[in-house]
Amino acid sequence: MIDGKRAIAIVGCGGMGGGHAIAISTGSGTAVWKVRSKEGAKLQEGDTEIAKKLVLAGTYDIDPARQVWAQEQGLFTYDSFDAILADENVDIVLIATPNHLHKDMAIASMRAGKHVLCEKPVMMSSAELVEVMAVAKETGKVFYPRQNRRWDKDFLIIKKIFDDKLVGDVFNIESRVLGSRGIPGDWRGVKEFGGGMMLDWGVHLLDRLLIMIPEKVKKVFASMTNITNDECDDGFKMHITFESGLTTVVEVGTCHFINLPLWYIAGTHGTASIASWACDGKIVRLNSWEDKDATPILAGEGLTKTMAPRAGSSISEYELPEIKYDSNELYSNLVDVINGEAEQIVTVEQALRCLKLMEAAFESSEKGIVVNFE
Repeated sequence: MIDGKRAIAIVGCGGMGGGHAIAISTGSGTAVWKVRSKEGAKLQEGDTEIAKKLVLAGTYDIDPARQVWAQEQGLFTYDSFDAILADENVDIVLIATPNHLHKDMAIASMRAGKHVLCEKPVMMSSAELVEVMAVAKETGKVFYPRQNRRWDKDFLIIKKIFDDKLVGDVFNIESRVLGSRGIPGDWRGVKEFGGGMMLDWGVHLLDRLLIMIPEKVKKVFASMTNITNDECDDGFKMHITFESGLTTVVEVGTCHFINLPLWYIAGTHGTASIASWACDGKIVRLNSWEDKDATPILAGEGLTKTMAPRAGSSISEYELPEIKYDSNELYSNLVDVINGEAEQIVTVEQALRCLKLMEAAFESSEKGIVVNFE
């Protein structure tokens, strides 16, 4: 601890870890923490609850250029991962390294007496996570998966629509992220390092669906794409059927130049859509089923009554619901769990279920089959 607060050190100060460091040191991101410089003199105080609980002890990266970058930000830099483990002031290690390093670093951290906050995907496989869970139990340390996109505003809006049945009983949900730049030109394109879009973005989309829909998954069918990268999946499309019959489509793509909505949710009494992370979207809700018989319209070279638009009086359009949320809740909860003051929000068991679902998707794609799940 430092100044009576839990101290956290970041291992891996590249793109993701560097983002954490900037957010932490400047207070401009999802957490505002106190920063200790190399000399221990440069301090920045925040006025949020999380700033009262955590301090940033320092960072480490294997790349000398990233070490210099961190020092230029006024951050204390360790000269090795072992130096972090040896620092008695450090309570928590935030692992933001390539995926294949997570397991060994998590185990070493916990056996050195540190709690662990681990970037997603927490492990390369469910089997690895089972090993880590055993060490957490053995050492009595908290292992916390950093599934931070549960706090994305677009997801929280959709979750409210789902929970409050604002479009009736939901029967289909589409969740997707599409881009046009291929896989980033770093370790994310290398299979042995845990690259690919299922492990990069799929873990987020699946995690959110699994916590929103309180049902067992029954069937999984998926197809991976290798349009811009032969070694790792650069996208996928996944169909999931839940126990009640509710279906979901999960899609990630990196070679799309016109985007589809982030969210499209269909229920028995309406439809909702969110186009982008700006949360631009709407709800269209049914007023009455009585307007079933429509005048045929010209559809291409034929007529249709089935697809004729509804009369304005039978539907109403609404803005998306307003929500209130604390983007620092994950970090605050981590400290509270360590202090024995709260239950863990993002649990290891939830992360394990998500990893198993991703493994089912890989199996489905490889074999071209529907995989029965749970």
